[in-house]
Amino acid sequence: MTNYDESQVPAYRLPDPLVCLDGTPVGDAQTWRAKRRGELLELFTEHVFGLTPSAQPTVHVDVFEEGDALEGRAVRRQIVLRFGADGPQMDLLVFLPAGQRAPVPTFLGLNFFGNHSIHADPAIRLSTQWMRETGQGVVDHRATEAARGVLSSRWALDAILARGYGLATAYCGDLDPDYDDGYANGIHPLFYDAGQTQPRDGEWGTIGAWAWGLSRALDYFQLDEQIDDRRVAVMGHSRLGKTALWAGALDERFALVISNESGCGGAALSRRCYGETVERINTSFPHWFCNNFRRYNGREETLPVDQHMLIALAAPRPVYVASAVEDRWSDPRGEFLSALHADPVYRLLCDDGLPIDTMPELDAARMGRIGYHVRSGGHDVTDFDWRCFLDFADRHLQK
Repeated sequence: MTNYDESQVPAYRLPDPLVCLDGTPVGDAQTWRAKRRGELLELFTEHVFGLTPSAQPTVHVDVFEEGDALEGRAVRRQIVLRFGADGPQMDLLVFLPAGQRAPVPTFLGLNFFGNHSIHADPAIRLSTQWMRETGQGVVDHRATEAARGVLSSRWALDAILARGYGLATAYCGDLDPDYDDGYANGIHPLFYDAGQTQPRDGEWGTIGAWAWGLSRALDYFQLDEQIDDRRVAVMGHSRLGKTALWAGALDERFALVISNESGCGGAALSRRCYGETVERINTSFPHWFCNNFRRYNGREETLPVDQHMLIALAAPRPVYVASAVEDRWSDPRGEFLSALHADPVYRLLCDDGLPIDTMPELDAARMGRIGYHVRSGGHDVTDFDWRCFLDFADRHLQK
């Protein structure tokens, strides 16, 4: 039974992000960089997300369309990133503000239903990949013309461009479809050893594959003279918020990390066992994490890590955690507490972290090097969320 009662949250003790496995306290940035950060990254790799392959396929880049968009307010660019000679491909959609003379900072995030879903622009290529059927223009697991712009409310494209930022996105299903298909239809087979048909227990699942794809988009940004690849914010909502946090931990080229209502396995503390739990997420979505994570079904207290440590892996880069008060499944309080317990790492590295120690009132953002808000409403990405993300980026990416 799902727990939504604070009085039923078990007593727990969080592992300390500033104490090494051998008991050595982390008292300076050098110890964090040389020792503790690597320990935490290995722990999350082994026990939660799985090992990302070190070998990389050749990535073939094809800018197949570009032109003016949105009545001259933007430049639209569509790029195919093909992995290997005849492997899977990821369609990357980029909007940049028109008339910019210098490379622009850019938000990057995966989407749930194809690039065509983020805006009704008819020039955006309609995805032909498998998709979940949700009534949002998807028929027989394929997008139709009715799917154009169905999730535009989650992307605030006009506001992003007006602030001088670019927006880049790709469909998560280009990298791995979001269902338990035995990892047959995404990028995983590119990395199998001879005779291998599925990842081993300690190897990456779907979230790992999605995070890998975000880094391949960042590789492309390094080739695009109109994008400032040193000022890229990786953003994700829900399961893609978990992905953004993991991508930010793995790839320190991301300058800023945003988690929106990422819940269990994302920003929410696992040990609280509030809303979605480790057992529930591994049962409902067995493909998201590595198989080793299943060891902790109903045994969250034995995990060697908790999610405040995942947030801390972004340090000292700015990180923003967003919650919604009606999204109890994602445990807003647990998300706030993760941000709070990551604060000591930030204070050590840059003398700035989360500027509060209690949850703020509704619809009030609080920003230091760590930002947080809990807004009215439920599980979604709203214009309010984007105003906060843009304000946070203005603080940290425009310097």
